[in-house]
Amino acid sequence: MALDRLIEKIVEKQNPTVAGLDPKLSYIPDFIKEEAFAKYGKTLEGAAEAILVYNKALIDALCDIVPAVKPQAAYYEMYGWQGVRVLTETIAYAKSKGMFVITDGKRNDIGTTMEAYATAHLGVTDVDGTEATAFGADALTVNGYLGADGIVPVINVSKKMDTGMFVLVKTSNPSSGELQNLELEGSETIYLHMGNLCEEWGKELMGKYGYSGVGAVVGATYPQQLTELRKELTHTFFLVPGYGAQGGTAKDIAGAFDSNGLGAIVNSSRGIMCAWQKEDGCKPEDFAAAARREAEKMKKLLTDVTGEIKLP
Repeated sequence: MALDRLIEKIVEKQNPTVAGLDPKLSYIPDFIKEEAFAKYGKTLEGAAEAILVYNKALIDALCDIVPAVKPQAAYYEMYGWQGVRVLTETIAYAKSKGMFVITDGKRNDIGTTMEAYATAHLGVTDVDGTEATAFGADALTVNGYLGADGIVPVINVSKKMDTGMFVLVKTSNPSSGELQNLELEGSETIYLHMGNLCEEWGKELMGKYGYSGVGAVVGATYPQQLTELRKELTHTFFLVPGYGAQGGTAKDIAGAFDSNGLGAIVNSSRGIMCAWQKEDGCKPEDFAAAARREAEKMKKLLTDVTGEIKLP
C-alpha cells in the first residue's frame, strides 16, 4: 500500500516532513530567471524553465533528508501547458531521487470524471491499447464533500497502482469552521464525520503498519481538533498543512502523532522554498543549501516532539 512506502521513508530518514513545491517566480533567484528568459523570453515557456531548474535544485538538496515533496497543481497550471509539463517533470525527477510525491490537486467530482482525475494523477492512461503515465504521483489530495461517489474511483485506481489519497477533513484556513465545525445530529461535527468516513473508506486500502491508503488533511492551525482526530481516526494517516508561514508550530502538531512517532507528515512550502530570502547574508546562489538548512531545523523541531520514529 502506497502509504506504507511513505511511512518507511519517514522512519528511514527520521523525518516526518514533506516539502511543498509551490513555485512563484518571486521565490526564484534572479540568476535562474535571467538565464531562462534569455532562452525563451518573458513567456510561459521561460517561466516554466525557471521553475523546473529551481525545483530540481531543491530536490537535489533535500532528497536525502526529506522523505516527500508536495507540488501544488495550481502553481503549475497558472503557467499553462508549459507549467503542467513542469509538474510532470518535477514529479518524475523527485521519484527518481527516491522521494514520495503527493500531488496537491484537491480534485473533486463523481463517477467517470473522478475516475479520469485519478487516472491522470495516479494511474495510467489507455492510448488505443498502449498504457502511458500522465503524471505518476504516489498520492493525491481529494475533496470528499461529494461523498463516496468521488472517493471510490480513486480507491479503485489506487488498488491497481499502489497509490493513495489524502481527503480534506479539517483544513488549515481561517474560514474552515464555517462548514467543517458545524454539528450534525448527536453533536458530531462535520469534520469528524468526514474523518470517520475516511476510516470506513480506508478499509479497502489497509496497509501493514495499521494505516490505510485513505489519509486525511488536518491543519496544524487547529491543535485541539488535530489531537481529537488522532485519537478517533486510528487507521488514518494525516497530511498536516499550516506549519510555518500559516502559524502552526511543532508543539501545535504534537497531537498528530501516535506512540511510535508516526501518524502524520507535516508540510512546509514557503518556509523551505524561500529560506534563502529570509536567512541573513544568504546569497541567491546558495538558495538550495538554505532550503536544506531550513529543512534540517524543521526536522529537529518535529523529532523533538515525536521522539524516535519507529515501525509498529
